[in-house]
Amino acid sequence: MAIINNARKGCKDVFNAFLVSTAKYAGLFEIPCIKPCNEVPGRIILFSKAISSKDYEQWVHFYEDDYLFERLWNNPRKYISILKKYQGVILPDFSLYRDMPLVMQLWNIYRSRAIGHWLQANGVKVIPNIRFGDQRTYHICCIGIEKHSIISIGSHGNLKNKQDREIFLKGVDKIVKTLEPRVIIIYGAAPDKYFNQYKEAGIRIIQFDSSFAISRQVVV
Repeated sequence: MAIINNARKGCKDVFNAFLVSTAKYAGLFEIPCIKPCNEVPGRIILFSKAISSKDYEQWVHFYEDDYLFERLWNNPRKYISILKKYQGVILPDFSLYRDMPLVMQLWNIYRSRAIGHWLQANGVKVIPNIRFGDQRTYHICCIGIEKHSIISIGSHGNLKNKQDREIFLKGVDKIVKTLEPRVIIIYGAAPDKYFNQYKEAGIRIIQFDSSFAISRQVVV
């Protein structure tokens, strides 16, 4: 294990090493492990809205543009007191694009888990967000997550385009076979033709409409 950079006197912690100072790691890439959570969100709220909201009976999530929550990585301590007020946190959804170099995809998986470990260490309930990019990350995104736990995935933006849909559904299938989750939270559409097979296998599917879909709903 490499020397943690913030253990060196006078060295600025530019990598947020403090987030994982007590972490356990898994796999070749040493992804921080996340302990399973047994609670299921009843309602969720975007991080960008949670900062100013007073309705704390919700779980905070990060299914929005990265620039809206990059500040959490840049200054985690600033937001811990806010996140503690909520029922829990679905871990950050840092983007993994297929045209990203693999090392960048790994970095964004790592960052989400590092924040997750730190939040758990500070008494915050967390549910891991499983985000993958290309096929190389199907297995990596599962590292450090216990089997038969509760996980969350985002389907928004992944089902319309044929190529995106095929890669997304293959990834979901790989995740399910690897982690055998008992509950999958889905942010975005969860059509029965794609997800019924998991329901029939005994997996509980909890779906939340995306903020985009909600904004398009017509009030009669």
